[in-house]
Amino acid sequence: MGQRDRAGSAGGAWMALRGLLETVPGREWRNGASPGNAARAVPAAVDIQPACLGLYCGRTVLAVNGSVETYGDCGVCPRGQRTDDHKICRECLGSPDRYDWLYLGFMAMLPLVLHWFFIEWYSGKKRSWQRGSVTVLLSRSSSALLQHLTALLECSAAAVVTLLLSDPVGSLHIRSCRVKKLSDWYTMLYNPSPDYITTVHCTHEAVYPLYTIVFIYYAFCLVLMMLLRPLLVKKIACGLGRSDRFKSIYAALYFFPILTVLQAVGGGLLYYAFPYIILVLSLVTLAVYLSASEVEFFKDLLVRKKRLVVLFSHWLLHAYGIISISKLDKLEQDLPLLALVPAPALFYLMTAKYTEPSRILSEGGNGH
Repeated sequence: MGQRDRAGSAGGAWMALRGLLETVPGREWRNGASPGNAARAVPAAVDIQPACLGLYCGRTVLAVNGSVETYGDCGVCPRGQRTDDHKICRECLGSPDRYDWLYLGFMAMLPLVLHWFFIEWYSGKKRSWQRGSVTVLLSRSSSALLQHLTALLECSAAAVVTLLLSDPVGSLHIRSCRVKKLSDWYTMLYNPSPDYITTVHCTHEAVYPLYTIVFIYYAFCLVLMMLLRPLLVKKIACGLGRSDRFKSIYAALYFFPILTVLQAVGGGLLYYAFPYIILVLSLVTLAVYLSASEVEFFKDLLVRKKRLVVLFSHWLLHAYGIISISKLDKLEQDLPLLALVPAPALFYLMTAKYTEPSRILSEGGNGH
């Protein structure tokens, strides 16, 4: 009777242990498993292929037969695909979210802002030149305005053409892979080396197409500039002198390679930092401009229309930076932040008279 009770308690313990094991995910034991034949107990579903090494190596789907997929060897994923959680290369079918579009907008604005800066920088003062018996006057503002509009046309056309040529071709919509972390931008740094000798190259665009689409856009900007700007400058900017008229174009031939290298090396860092870069640079440049223009009161802004244009342009950049940081996920909380856009300019106008260098020097000389 005692032996039967011990056998019953042992059997009950085993059944309880088996029930506990069956609750563990991935551990559904086949019928017939017992402590005596535990070595023969196998999981119901077994992955016969080992997982790929590295963060971005994956298996390409070779064929699909119903619900059964046939995979290739571990390696680099084709363009437009990235690995999923099971190290399988999957095609990216999503669309860029709001933050991705804001990033692309920032990268598209960079050459346009630089174009406008160098056009203003190299636009000469009012000049005159002789055309036959007629003396032609060309003001700096009219020449610069036409060049500004041409630069805007070039960048806008380049952006539209880039979107139309992106997948799906012929549509302004693009499909993209989701950005998960900073390393997605630098897959070349995560190629595995199993034996510390041979490297398995799995470099691909895990953030497709946010990385390469910027290069394509810059290429179209450069081509359109070389096709349109020289003809325009030759026609309308004759009063700038032969040495000055093409300097804004020469400047673009320098800053486009710089922007390309910046995107190639720091694209991932720019993706996460661009909202703060916009805010800091726009605040600094606005303060420098107002100081250089000797603007101390609001009425000084009304003296020239250009000052108002520059002020409103910086306000747009402030708003763009605030929207990029907040992402407008909660409109009722984020929209009131846009009321802070004029704050830096108002603060400058309120405090400029107290920081006038001549006043500080005079007060210092008087012993105050």
